[in-house]
Amino acid sequence: MDFEENAQHQVKLKEFNSGVGYVRGAGVLKESAWYIVKMIFFLSALPYPYRFKRFLLKLFGAKMGENIVIKPRVNIHMPWHLSIGNDVWIGEEVYLLNLVPITIGNDVCISQRAFLCTGNHDYRKPSMDYRNQPIILNDGCWVGASVFVGPGVTVGKNTVIAAGGVVTSTTEANVIYKGNPALIKGNRWRV
Repeated sequence: MDFEENAQHQVKLKEFNSGVGYVRGAGVLKESAWYIVKMIFFLSALPYPYRFKRFLLKLFGAKMGENIVIKPRVNIHMPWHLSIGNDVWIGEEVYLLNLVPITIGNDVCISQRAFLCTGNHDYRKPSMDYRNQPIILNDGCWVGASVFVGPGVTVGKNTVIAAGGVVTSTTEANVIYKGNPALIKGNRWRV
């Protein structure tokens, strides 16, 4: 293959169009209002009450269950693309980059500084078009501290992603994943 640079194989970011294959789901006023609310009540280190944060997320279109713990400095990009079940813990500095839906089941723990990223670009196109995909965290899973979960990933029921893991493909249920890339290291439950 000829690796010589030519016009056909050049990145051309000025040709990027954020509207191709992507619907933001809210108007500029709603997004602006959310940004202000997020800065004051979510990105702050102050421990605002969980119920109040849940109320604000619902106000902006999130589907919220009961008994959700949202620690300080949690960055939720677009609450109208978020669905959270019951009895969920979201640790400090978690980042939910939900350009498209993130669905979190019941009894899920997302530990400090985890990054759930639904956003991606098609690096094979010079215009780097979006190719965003949703993320699903099934019931009972635990996403450890500083874990990266990429676009299109479904984390299996009761699965553990150990601290620092990088998950870029769907996982099995009831197992422990570790590493980069995250690989199965054993069963979650001892029999």
